[in-house]
Amino acid sequence: MNQRIRSLLTIIISAGLSLLAPFGANAAGKAETRRNDRSLPAAGKADDGVLKIFAIGNSFSVDALEQEFHAICEAAGKDVIVGNMYIGGCSIERHVGNIADDIADYSYRKIGTDGSRTVTEGATLARMIHDEDWDIITVQQASHDSGMPETYAKLGELVEWIHSQCPDAVIMFHQTWAYAKNSDHWGFARYGNDQKRMYKSIMHTVRTQMRRNGISAVIPSGTAIQNARRTKLGDDLTRDGFHLDYRIGRYIASATWFEAVTGMSVVGNSYVPENATAEEVGIAQRAAHSAIRRPFRVSMN
Repeated sequence: MNQRIRSLLTIIISAGLSLLAPFGANAAGKAETRRNDRSLPAAGKADDGVLKIFAIGNSFSVDALEQEFHAICEAAGKDVIVGNMYIGGCSIERHVGNIADDIADYSYRKIGTDGSRTVTEGATLARMIHDEDWDIITVQQASHDSGMPETYAKLGELVEWIHSQCPDAVIMFHQTWAYAKNSDHWGFARYGNDQKRMYKSIMHTVRTQMRRNGISAVIPSGTAIQNARRTKLGDDLTRDGFHLDYRIGRYIASATWFEAVTGMSVVGNSYVPENATAEEVGIAQRAAHSAIRRPFRVSMN
């Protein structure tokens, strides 16, 4: 890990309160911030100034990383490489099974520092996790399982495997969002077709499972989206009831990732997507920034 990136991660890790406290504990009213208690590796890698992020994901990591993230980073002068391991609806259990059997089911979608994109079909996790010297590796649950504690049984195995392959990388958990109130996704019924119930279930489950499996750094996309739903941006922000819309929903998730992985505020970032207004972007930035400060609770009115 290069010196500049190590310094940024040190700031992220040392700032704020531990996420390992019981859910909802914040009696002093101070902002909750994300951190990672895992020791940072010693410096010594080539100092190329590029932040390298590897997502073990699904379509929700596509929403967060593949449309707006590069442009936000570019506007901030931040060089990034993103590798996204995509299988639609992929759960933690399936990722672990794919590793065990070396199954080549992934679409590996890579975005370079210049924004260029390459796609490798039939990829395996065992191969692509060594494609770059990754600084950050993210994990997440399938959206319909995100608030179901029993579906996280294999998370510990996934975390241990990542540590064995990339011992210097920081592991972060991508917290996903609740569905739109009118979503017809089959998994919504597991939460009584209730957006607030789904959001609260995701928050409690993710926080508990992170603590249980030694992950202390979160990317709170779910809270950022829920924050934005409390504003004039409206309640939906999806294109089909669960995937984020192309106009501003994806921007909110990308803005959240930007702050979480760089430690830099997204508020005031100059990039405005083509189909969004400056006012909408300002609201989206505040929704993301507020989620970084309070990752597991709605904090916008």
